[in-house]
Amino acid sequence: MNRQIDFLDWGLTEYADAWQRQEELFQQLLLNKTNADFNRHYFVFCQHYPVYTLGKNGREENLLLNQLQLQDRGVSFFHTNRGGDITFHGPGQVVGYLIFDLEKLHLGLKAFIFKLEEAIIQLLEHYGLQGARLSGATGVWLDAETPNARKICAIGLRSSHFVTMHGFALNVNTDLNYFNYIHPCGFVDKGVTSLQKELGQTVNEDEVKNLLTIQIKKEFL
Repeated sequence: MNRQIDFLDWGLTEYADAWQRQEELFQQLLLNKTNADFNRHYFVFCQHYPVYTLGKNGREENLLLNQLQLQDRGVSFFHTNRGGDITFHGPGQVVGYLIFDLEKLHLGLKAFIFKLEEAIIQLLEHYGLQGARLSGATGVWLDAETPNARKICAIGLRSSHFVTMHGFALNVNTDLNYFNYIHPCGFVDKGVTSLQKELGQTVNEDEVKNLLTIQIKKEFL
């Protein structure tokens, strides 16, 4: 059976709800691992209400607010089971969750992340921006390997039995002020940016999702 990617869009959703729905898809792929006719993978677009999430190996001191300060700002906080450190999700950000069976894609985790980064890099090129990888870090950066390096897309994944979940957060029209209250992805000396900031104008988020869909298909189908 040919591999298939089901593209879903959950819209603006609470982080906890999206996590639970990911887990359901994750379990479905685990149950179908021995089914030779099942070569389906799920790519989910969504946005979240303001939330900080900390990866399983992250350091809580990279969150610079206490519980009361979080409440005052209307921001949630979650410990998650993905890799990576701390990041922010909020409106104006295009989040992509990939529930993929790497075994059926014949990919290792590093190659999978490389392909995901490449899809983001190609998307940025459409907007005249040169995205790149930063040595020793995941995600996609602008002016990587320079003192002005700034992250535009964070990546944090979980992989178990070669099935992935979680994914990436691409700053499109994100309110970047939220990043002032964390050490993004554990970095204290790197900046964060967005398509809106780089281009000096609001960017159509549906267009970004459509372009990303094309690039994901190119990389994984």
